[in-house]
Amino acid sequence: MFTKNTTLPNIEQALSGRETAMQVNSQHYVNQHQLQPPWPENIETCMVGMGCFWGAEKSYWLLDGVYSTAVGYSAGFTPNPTYEEVCSGQTGHNEVVLIAYDPKTISFEGLLKNFWENHNPTQGMRQGNDKGTQYRSGIYCTTKEQYQQALGSKVQFQQILNHAGEGLLRLKL
Repeated sequence: MFTKNTTLPNIEQALSGRETAMQVNSQHYVNQHQLQPPWPENIETCMVGMGCFWGAEKSYWLLDGVYSTAVGYSAGFTPNPTYEEVCSGQTGHNEVVLIAYDPKTISFEGLLKNFWENHNPTQGMRQGNDKGTQYRSGIYCTTKEQYQQALGSKVQFQQILNHAGEGLLRLKL
């Protein structure tokens, strides 16, 4: 089932999935904060895809101002996919980290800095030895302001790559 597919399926090709969402713990194992809303007042959220979600998650839960993190799947077609289904490359999903953060303590720009510094967004449907559609780079914003900042940071990072003679960003916003 683990085909390491590097071509995203369309909605007609995607697996059917299921109606029921997977049950998850209510608290984060590391910091004991909530994993799902309702969040405390002033908490904002976004999601990022940076390859395998386990390492990406740890890079965020260590940041001052991050209230909680949770790993999961997003940006695909299959409702409530399993790990095996996502690894098949037939769901369209990306491994992502949900980041709940206090913008008074850490800015969205600070989260973006962590994103750019902790993976290689030029690799396409892979990250290091992990290969497949689920390992693609992505920034998934929840506000127009976040989107504008993410877009600006993408342009700025591509300019840095161009100056260094590196490849093109392969990133979904």
